[in-house]
Amino acid sequence: MKEESRPRPVFDPGISGDDRAVLAAAPERLVAACLPAPPRPRLRPATVAARLVWIPAFAFFYGVLPGGWLRVFFLASLDGDELVGGAARWGRLPVAAMMLTPAVQVLLLLLGQTEAAAVLAAASFTGWAAGALRHVREPAAARAAREHHGSYLLPGDFDRPAARLLVRAQRAIDAVLGSQAHGAGLLDDVGNAVVLPRQEWAVAAALAEHTRLRRERRAQQPERLSPAVRAMLEPQDRALELSVRSVTRRIEALEAYARRADEADDAYHESLVLQDLPEQNARYRELLASTVGDEMAGAEIRGMAEDAHRAERALRERVTSALRAGHELRLPAE
Repeated sequence: MKEESRPRPVFDPGISGDDRAVLAAAPERLVAACLPAPPRPRLRPATVAARLVWIPAFAFFYGVLPGGWLRVFFLASLDGDELVGGAARWGRLPVAAMMLTPAVQVLLLLLGQTEAAAVLAAASFTGWAAGALRHVREPAAARAAREHHGSYLLPGDFDRPAARLLVRAQRAIDAVLGSQAHGAGLLDDVGNAVVLPRQEWAVAAALAEHTRLRRERRAQQPERLSPAVRAMLEPQDRALELSVRSVTRRIEALEAYARRADEADDAYHESLVLQDLPEQNARYRELLASTVGDEMAGAEIRGMAEDAHRAERALRERVTSALRAGHELRLPAE
């Protein structure tokens, strides 16, 4: 499928904003709705045994022993750049903890505070063990991709006819949301931000169902069926055709809405030009007065002022009408 006819992933508006952001940031984790859902990760006995050894050793080295100092000194002896990247990747708080905890423990032991040193070591060990457990659990993107499977649609869920229609809808939606009129609040910006994603999902869901039905029909190999059986399937074909026409009309309505938003953009641009017109006229009149002879200047300036006044009045009426139409823009009913 060519890039220009390849739709972007579409997410069900019912997915929470946080999960939608996680999914959008990790497209490689997403699985097309036409494919089986990704399985829940299973731990093998060897993996469990390895973690039972690795996690306590990790927490003991960094949380109790002066592992942070040893690591820094070792890396510093190899490469200064690696020192910065290797130590800082844990984050400021873990780095500070693994550097300061051993020193505080030694200080407490020198002061005879053995119990306090033991409590600090236990707390540090627990914190690093908890951090290691968080690191080895299922990534948030993988969990969201599994739990919301079927609530997002990928290019693989659409055949060529469906993909072309979805791209048209997405371009129309992008045109509206990216218009100057929308950004300036001349359109129903709140409604567009809520309704247009719903429209995109509704169109995508219908097109994905069309794709599934067409794939099922091809798998039935109609050329191998008898005329009587093909006749029995004709009502299904007509129903699919009617649904495709309905979705196409909805997409055409979105495209018409995008064209009206473009017209509102032109009107908004004209209104910005109109705002500066009086000041520009004054500058041009001053220019004319300073460069034309006195006898000519009077007539030229008066004629220019009259022309500017007429143009300004006509343009103001045109912009007012266009902006009124922009305020009245509403997305066609579903």
